[in-house]
Amino acid sequence: MRQLFFFLLLLLSHLLSAQESALQWYKGNTHTHSYWSDGDDFPEMIMDWYKSNGYHFISLSDHNVLATVERWKQIPAHPFRQQRLKQYIEKYGQEWVNTRTDSSGQTEVRLKTLPEYGPLFEEKGRFLIIPAEEITDGYQGKPVHMNAINVKELIQPQGGNSVAEVMQNNLNAVYAQRELTGQLMFPHINHPNFGWAIKLEDMLGLKGERFFEVYNGHPHVHNYGDSTTMGMEELWDRLQIQYLKDGKPLLYGLATDDAHNHLEYKVGLSNPGRGWIMVRANELTPEAIISAMEKGDFYATTGVELQEMSFDGKKLEVEVKPEPGIEYTIQFWGAGKKGGQPKVLKEVKGSKATYSLRKNDLYVRAKILSTKPKVNPFQDGDRETAWTQPVISQKSSGR
Repeated sequence: MRQLFFFLLLLLSHLLSAQESALQWYKGNTHTHSYWSDGDDFPEMIMDWYKSNGYHFISLSDHNVLATVERWKQIPAHPFRQQRLKQYIEKYGQEWVNTRTDSSGQTEVRLKTLPEYGPLFEEKGRFLIIPAEEITDGYQGKPVHMNAINVKELIQPQGGNSVAEVMQNNLNAVYAQRELTGQLMFPHINHPNFGWAIKLEDMLGLKGERFFEVYNGHPHVHNYGDSTTMGMEELWDRLQIQYLKDGKPLLYGLATDDAHNHLEYKVGLSNPGRGWIMVRANELTPEAIISAMEKGDFYATTGVELQEMSFDGKKLEVEVKPEPGIEYTIQFWGAGKKGGQPKVLKEVKGSKATYSLRKNDLYVRAKILSTKPKVNPFQDGDRETAWTQPVISQKSSGR
C-alpha cells in the first residue's frame, strides 16, 4: 500500500511538472482598429504587421461591428491611403482585392471578413485572432467605450441614465452572451480619461469589471491624468482598494495600443506596438488565454520583458529579462487593510526583487521601470515599463 501511495505521488508530481513546463508566454493585444471602423488600414495588412512583430494573438476591436457582414470602404484621396491601396493590391493580388467605383468616381474596396482573412494568418500554436468588438456608447456626450473579447455575436450599445449605468448595462450584456452561448469571453472598460468621461465614482459600484486599461497607447486618453484628474495607475489602485473591501475579485491591468494609425508613425498618432500583454498559458487558444487572464497569470508592458513572475500565496517574485546597459527599478505598490492611500511598499534597484505580504497588506502589485526610452512613445520622455497583476495572500483570498 505504501509503495502504491509513493508511486501515485510520484506520478502526480510528474504530471504537475509536465503541466508547468507546458506553460509559455504569449504576446497579445486586445484593442486595435482597422478600416472596419475608424482605423486607416486593411485588416490583412494589420494582421501581417502584428504577426511579423512577434505577437501571438490579436483582437481587432472595431466600433460596434464584427467583421462578418458585407462592408465596402471608400478609400480617401490622401496620398498615404492611395499608396496603401496600391501596396495592398500588390501584396494580395487583383483576384483577392474586390474594388468598384462609386457615383463620385472614387474607389471602394470590399473589406474581407474575419472568416476570409483569418486563415491567411492563423497558425496553431503561433498566431491567433480572437474576435472582438469595441462597444461604443456614451452618456450626455461623454464617450463610454468597452471591449468585448472573444464575443460571438454583435452586442449593441445598451445605453443608460448615467455613465455608471451605461457601463453596467454593457458589462451585463457581455456576461449574458457568455452565459447564453457557453463561450468564454470578457469585457474591459477602455480609457476612462478619454474625453474625461469616466470618473472614479462612476466605476466604484460596478459589478463584473475584472480588467482595466492601465495603459492605452492612443495620444488622447490622458493616461497620466492632469492637475484635477487622476491618472490610470492611481485610478486602478483606488478601484482595487474599494473592490476588495466590497468583496469583489481582483481588478487586473491591461496595456493596449488602441492603434488607429498604421500608415505613419510618430508621437501624436495612435500607432501599433505601444502596449501589450504577456499571458502565460498552456496553449494558444481563446479558452486558454482567457482562463489564464482570469487567474491573473499575465502582465502588461510597454517593452520591459520578464524572465520570471511568481506568487506562492505569500511572496511575489519578479525577475526582469535584462538588456545590456539598461537599469531597472522594481516597485511594489499596495495599500493597507485598515485604509490609507496606495503607496510604494518597497523599491529595489536591479533586475530581481521579492516582496513578502504582511498581515496588514490588502494587496500588492509590482511596477517595473527601466531607463530605456520607449520607441515611438505615447508621450515624449516615456521609458519602457511593465506592470504585474495584483495579488492577495492565500488566507485573504479564502483559498
